Amino acid sequence: MSRIQDTFARLQAQGRRALIPYVCAGDPYPDLTPEIMRALADGGADVIELGIPFSDPMADGPVIQRAAERALHHGVGMAQVLDMVAAFRQTHPQTPVVLMGYANPVERFDQRHGSGAFVDAAAAAGVDGVLIVDYPPEECADFAARLRSRQMDLIFLLAPTSTDERMRKVGEIATGYVYYVSLKGVTGAGHLDTEAVARAVPRIRAHVKVPVGVGFGIRDASSAQAVGRVSDGVVIGSRLIQILEAESRDNVTTAAKAFMAEIRHALDAL
Repeated sequence: MSRIQDTFARLQAQGRRALIPYVCAGDPYPDLTPEIMRALADGGADVIELGIPFSDPMADGPVIQRAAERALHHGVGMAQVLDMVAAFRQTHPQTPVVLMGYANPVERFDQRHGSGAFVDAAAAAGVDGVLIVDYPPEECADFAARLRSRQMDLIFLLAPTSTDERMRKVGEIATGYVYYVSLKGVTGAGHLDTEAVARAVPRIRAHVKVPVGVGFGIRDASSAQAVGRVSDGVVIGSRLIQILEAESRDNVTTAAKAFMAEIRHALDAL
């Protein structure tokens, strides 16, 4: 059982929802990413999604695009991302870390270091799961098998436009959890329709047996609670990045921990 699977099993036994923050590796201060991750975990995060900076993040809105641009400006690539995970692991051996990004950086890493190098390096760094936005389930059975052989999960996105057939295919290969994108469009866009989420999650569960986390449009304790009532986990990205980019270097970790504690309290009040 992976750390992600163990975490969700423990939370479900306690009747609690997973809190899953997203931050972009290297943003806003590259050397502080491991400290920000620690602050998130100490504030109540159950799983941390760590974004791999990429120059063309097609699923992301302007907030996360800016974060990726800042990280790339500071020279943060896959090697640095993996070093950040390893540094976080030194103090937090149990909090799962999911690398989230796009196919290009993963495939470029393998081109430079050899076939299968990414999976080996991710496992060595302490990664627990991988979410590659532009990897369709039909084309990554071998990749999923390599990850599973190293106790890592392959996580997929589902959207309001996902068909039953797509959900079924994802259900055949996904482990850990699935990430339901609650809005049409990019990250940080639109208005969260919690009634639509409440209708969508049971439909997903008919095809997918792993936990369902919901993200996009969750900005505060109220929206987190509304989503937490109908899902297994809540993913928060754009709002967290907005908070971090507005903080000084001295205050960024304090702000990260405080925001997580606020959302954690709201979820545990359900």
